[in-house]
Amino acid sequence: MSSATSSILAGLIGAGIQGSRTPAMHEREGDAQGLRYLYRLIDLDQLGLDSGALPELLGAAERMGFTGLNITFPCKQAIIPLLDELSDEARGIGAVNTVVLKDGKRVGHNTDCLGFAEGLRRGLPGVARQRVVQMGAGGAGAAVAHALLSEGVEQLSLFDVEPARAQALADNLNQHFGAGRALAGSDLAAAMAVADGLVNTTPMGMAKLPGTPVPKALLRPALWVAEIVYFPLETELLRDARALGCQTLDGGNMAVFQAVKAFELFSGRQADAQRMLAHFASF
Repeated sequence: MSSATSSILAGLIGAGIQGSRTPAMHEREGDAQGLRYLYRLIDLDQLGLDSGALPELLGAAERMGFTGLNITFPCKQAIIPLLDELSDEARGIGAVNTVVLKDGKRVGHNTDCLGFAEGLRRGLPGVARQRVVQMGAGGAGAAVAHALLSEGVEQLSLFDVEPARAQALADNLNQHFGAGRALAGSDLAAAMAVADGLVNTTPMGMAKLPGTPVPKALLRPALWVAEIVYFPLETELLRDARALGCQTLDGGNMAVFQAVKAFELFSGRQADAQRMLAHFASF
């Protein structure tokens, strides 16, 4: 975006998002840059709605002059048919987490992929990347899987409660990155036994969805474990992994770095990543 604007109205559409730190991160970075920046939560659970309400919500946001919207679970794929254009990244991943509303157009982007990749580079530099197990193949899972293969993971085993969804994502990844780079896993214990790393992209572990996606018995000290859930920051999975001495990456990294990119798309200004990390840490 060439022209920076001085007043921003943004929002987050998703289910069960009252604990989100995204509004505060955007607004505080806006304050630091002298912008009037207002960021609203549009919580489907609180409104008694589901993703079927997306057309109505998008139309309302346009009429009310929203600059853009972030999109989270369970809407990252459902939003795509409602958009006019997609960035190359969003199209390749098949999921959108940021929509810019400009000049009567709805343009979908994906900042999750860049956000996770940046967090991985900073938080787990130099870890082994031959074989990685990923739990979840939904909208966030698609973005993280693209990031993992872009960052040099040789083979990614995908597990999802819907095996067909894991297979579809594996097919998409192999088209992008080359045959055999991704596969839909069938035996979690066997995959975990030879894995260098584990990534959770399911909502399991969130305050409203307690539990862990992988039994503690399958973890071992040599494994690195990354999480995208950040509310709470220490999920049961990370607690189990840290107790064993695993290297870990919490969900805060992706939350911050996807917000950095989204801030830039909404405002046309560069965000200060270090300042946004500090804001996040202070909440």
